[in-house]
Amino acid sequence: MILRHAALAACAFAALSGTAQAGDDMLYRQFGEQAGLTRIVDDLYDNVLADPRTAPYFENAPIKRIKTKLVEQFCVLLGGPCEYTGRPMRRTHEGQNIDRAAFDALVEDLQAAMDKNGVPFHAQNKLLAKLAPMYRDVQDRE
Repeated sequence: MILRHAALAACAFAALSGTAQAGDDMLYRQFGEQAGLTRIVDDLYDNVLADPRTAPYFENAPIKRIKTKLVEQFCVLLGGPCEYTGRPMRRTHEGQNIDRAAFDALVEDLQAAMDKNGVPFHAQNKLLAKLAPMYRDVQDRE
């Protein structure tokens, strides 16, 4: 049985093109560095698991692993000193039946987590701009 878990996990969450240039970690710092990213991802998962639009994608999911990979991925996207060690998004989300509505719901849940953690609006927009093209890699192709 194909798990839906990774479904939206890193919708956001790894076409690592468009990352910040080495040495430019201002955006990473605006997100609170590693500790801040961990809080944001924890809050994101509280949101997606409580959201009826996204919760079904995470049934039986290895949430701890997904959170770890998502923190890595955000860190890289934000120019932090990290390495993403997860699978490519296309492979991770294959067969998960993700549509635009589910992707957008996850983005809303991410925005709520960033707001809760005091991430400046302009910094949120920069991350979201890096994540938006990833929809191509997570969308349902069946």
